[in-house]
Amino acid sequence: MPPKKVVQEKKALLGRPGNNLKIGIVGVPNVGKSSFFNVLSETDLGKAANFPYATINPEEARIPVPDARFEWLCDLYKPASRVPAHLTCIDIAGLTAGASTGAGLGNAFLSHVRAVDGIFQVVRAFDDAEVIHVEGDVDPIRDMEIIQTELRLKDIEWVEKTIDNMKKTTRSLGSTSLADKAKKEELATVEKVLKVLTVDQKDARKAEWTNKEIDVVNGLQLLTAKPVTYLVNLSERDFVRKKNKWLPKIKGWIDENNPGDLLIPFSVALEQRLVGLEPEEKKAEEESAGAASSLPKITQSGYNSLDLIRYFTCGPGEVRAWTIRKGTKAPQAAGVIHSDFENKFVCGEIMAYEDLKEYGSESAVKAAGKLRQQGKPYEMVDGDIAYWKAGA
Repeated sequence: MPPKKVVQEKKALLGRPGNNLKIGIVGVPNVGKSSFFNVLSETDLGKAANFPYATINPEEARIPVPDARFEWLCDLYKPASRVPAHLTCIDIAGLTAGASTGAGLGNAFLSHVRAVDGIFQVVRAFDDAEVIHVEGDVDPIRDMEIIQTELRLKDIEWVEKTIDNMKKTTRSLGSTSLADKAKKEELATVEKVLKVLTVDQKDARKAEWTNKEIDVVNGLQLLTAKPVTYLVNLSERDFVRKKNKWLPKIKGWIDENNPGDLLIPFSVALEQRLVGLEPEEKKAEEESAGAASSLPKITQSGYNSLDLIRYFTCGPGEVRAWTIRKGTKAPQAAGVIHSDFENKFVCGEIMAYEDLKEYGSESAVKAAGKLRQQGKPYEMVDGDIAYWKAGA
């Protein structure tokens, strides 16, 4: 008999389920968060000011995610309406040392961090006598340690409270029923989370979890379980010459403390000069400066960090990118358009973007046998082009 095929369990994702995920801009005060939010969103919603806590209530904006595939599809179909994928960004006020115990409006700001799904951490690596630093001088390593410590301390407090409450309800449990066993396993997982945060001194996202444990971790809504992208704000001069005394130290700190997290150098000063320019003017300005905008890379990286992908619906009326999470099955992907498409799902007619680009038209893709009918088990692939069929 041939050996039994081992089906590998699909890895569950950290974070709350759903497609409408948000990324928060976090950092200590006066590092360029609100100025970054303004250039990213092309608004002046962010309160950029030369004092701490200029931002109190978070601002929100939807940022189009650049995608050459979307542009190509629009050129092909020439639609009346075009809707790209978006990344929802939140400008959150600066965190200071002691935020986890309520210092500097810390409780309110940490609740804003809890409400987002990922973090853009803006780190200041430029000197400017005109822009004060809340800690007195520029030291990105200290700033990153403040943020990591405050998020971790808040998680520890949260997890300890959870354990206390769970112990009160599990003391009287026997070990016979499946429900009692499940509660004890859940408590063991929460205790493991506490060990990761305190003994191992790691963020929750950097520990190894089983799928069963991930369900428990997700239920805790931990601050340190959220993916982090480090955005290092340089002076325009340093950004253009790709040289800054802090960058190697920042990379070393990330490699040691949060290996695998992405570091993207950028310059708010340069982005402020480029924002609002017409495409041709912008291109000329970038050539003159000797450096290009980092915003497309930052936006795409934030989108990827949340495990988001997109599929397209195309026609002369509209070309649209629909955002879903990796691993989404066809009915749930269809449900992003309308709940009826999911509830009355029949099938999807799916073609790959690469096939449409290769063959040049839908009819040619169909003639080549590359248009596939997919049922409920189908897992969507980034760049799929879909037409849904639903029952009456």
